[in-house]
Amino acid sequence: MLLVTGITGHSGKHFLQELIDHNYRGHIRYIVRENSDTSLLDHSGLNIEKVVGDLDDQEFMNEVMIGVNTVVHIASIFYSVTLMKAAVKNDVKRAILVHTTGIYSKYKSASEEYKDIEKSIEKVIKESKSRIGLIYLRPTMIYGYSNDRNMIVFIKMVDRLRLFPIIDQGKNMLQPVNGRDLGKAYYQVLKNTNIMNGDYILSGEKPITMKNLFELISNLLGKRTTFISVPLALGEFLAKCLKVFSLGKVDYIEKVQRMGEDRNFSFQNAMKDFGYSPMPLSEGLKIEIEEYLKKVN
Repeated sequence: MLLVTGITGHSGKHFLQELIDHNYRGHIRYIVRENSDTSLLDHSGLNIEKVVGDLDDQEFMNEVMIGVNTVVHIASIFYSVTLMKAAVKNDVKRAILVHTTGIYSKYKSASEEYKDIEKSIEKVIKESKSRIGLIYLRPTMIYGYSNDRNMIVFIKMVDRLRLFPIIDQGKNMLQPVNGRDLGKAYYQVLKNTNIMNGDYILSGEKPITMKNLFELISNLLGKRTTFISVPLALGEFLAKCLKVFSLGKVDYIEKVQRMGEDRNFSFQNAMKDFGYSPMPLSEGLKIEIEEYLKKVN
């Protein structure tokens, strides 16, 4: 039996579509919240079992894991330890965990918590003496639909501002990945049962500078945008002032710092081991911007 978390989320929906398109015949148990939209699941034609519950509830997770052979965990990394405790307790053979490239950040609050989570997982497996296969999939910045929390923020800003501030000339590198490519990758790993352990980065087709990304968005929106470079030090100072004036309630310091950090990563291992091949950024952005314009017009 296959257990899936986060199947109603962005990349989760694309994974579900892959299961549908490939006529997956195995038994699928999926965990959702009470208020989740399960319409696509309910009409998928797959052999599915819906379970409503809290991924943070260890007793619930222990019970829902009974009879499971493989887990695809797409929901938040912050539930991974609870999930893995249940998995080793129930002798699950294989766990595919969608984590993050944020673990590689040089800024502590963007990476230390992720590292601690994975250390806890290693401890759980070691102490249980489990032989479970553990696969980490690490997407870069995810984009691809009009309600994402990443690219859509940039799109809205470029759409509204004719004078656009960028940190340090926007020279830092990004490599955004489309949710459609992630859904395909999850399915490719699931079906390749020869992969029992691994750590794979899932990034976009190629790196792009922050400035070039904003220019691409501006062109696709049909806007004329003037970009103004802001020194990283000034951005950090303003973020610190905002934190002081808000009595610590608004803290964008590290977000500003990360605007100057390169976040491009190679997906060569994923391409070699299971044929990962992401779409061009211009193609994915065009789809997202078209969805965005339909909503605002």
